[in-house]
Amino acid sequence: MKKISVSLSGHQTSITLEPEFIDVLKRIAGARGVSIASIICEIDNNRAPDTNLSSAIRVWILNQVMKD
Repeated sequence: MKKISVSLSGHQTSITLEPEFIDVLKRIAGARGVSIASIICEIDNNRAPDTNLSSAIRVWILNQVMKD
């Protein structure tokens, strides 16, 4: 597990993900020309209130990979 820190709505947040998910997240962000933080903000804004952010990120990444 690896921690990354991002600012969400002005608050620093640490997210713990497997290194493989972080690598894919970085690749997607690079391909889109956006920051990892902006993708995580998008995921955070669109997730259900009772959904864990790390889980929401994993599902989002899976959905992106399945689209390709």
